[in-house]
Amino acid sequence: MDDLGAALANASNQQGSEGGDLGGLGEGASQVKSGGTQIHSLDFVLDIPLRVTVELGRTRLAIRDLLQLAQGSVVELSKFAGEPLEVLVNDKLIARGEVVVVNEKFGIRLTDIISPVERIEQLK
Repeated sequence: MDDLGAALANASNQQGSEGGDLGGLGEGASQVKSGGTQIHSLDFVLDIPLRVTVELGRTRLAIRDLLQLAQGSVVELSKFAGEPLEVLVNDKLIARGEVVVVNEKFGIRLTDIISPVERIEQLK
């Protein structure tokens, strides 16, 4: 994992000095040296699986209350209707949004992206 971090750090440094296009992480990415090996593209990053979660709200229930739930039961959440939903990637907040319906399926429209500085602060 340290090699990946070093490769990405080197890539961002090289972008400024070489003018390489790393924005799309695809074709045309600068060459990066990491641990003595050359990486001709950052395409390897695109296949890393991530867990994306959209959180509607939270609540705490005693086991007794949980066992009493039935179809039609209402569970009160910590958020109010209309409040932005939180989008988490690997349990880290990256954005907020609102529920939308597209072709009879639920989705989320992102309304606020957490800045990179704030995301890095969450890692500490």
